[in-house]
Amino acid sequence: MAKRQEQAAPDAVMTRIGQGVMLHHGGDREEARDRFLRLWAEIGEDGDPLHRCTLAHYMADTQDDPADELAWDLRALSAAEELTDERLAGHDGALAVRAFYPSLHLNLAADYEKLGRCEAARVHLGRARGAVGALDDDPYGEGIRVAIARLERRLTEQWPSGGTPEPGPPDGSGGDTLGPQRRCP
Repeated sequence: MAKRQEQAAPDAVMTRIGQGVMLHHGGDREEARDRFLRLWAEIGEDGDPLHRCTLAHYMADTQDDPADELAWDLRALSAAEELTDERLAGHDGALAVRAFYPSLHLNLAADYEKLGRCEAARVHLGRARGAVGALDDDPYGEGIRVAIARLERRLTEQWPSGGTPEPGPPDGSGGDTLGPQRRCP
């Protein structure tokens, strides 16, 4: 009985993350970033992987510097690697960890594109494409698929000699930074 009540109780950290997201979407990027930073200080690098993944994912969106955005997206991916389906079931029974990877890798690909690191962008775009099978055929899944195709077109236009990214592994991370920073021609 107590376990059932615990699962039904709202997750205060996720609620606070949601409040920050609403601030950001409402145009108050700086306040959202400040709240996210305070929350990150509370949960820390060793906190609940779901909280870290979610917070870092949204924190990346509030960054002005593409390198900072990349650092937060890498934190989100790293936390996702520690996340279990069991932990997600306690938050939202409909989610599976593997459903996080298309978005996480898409974000990393976009970060690397902004930084002019086309090979790293292509690698993560391939991983995003390889993981889209975990998404439902719903508006969210379709939005991710469209964003992957749009970024793929942009990369091909910017750096046509690189070709189309190969699909990456359907699950898992590949959370490395892919070596030293190099600029594409």
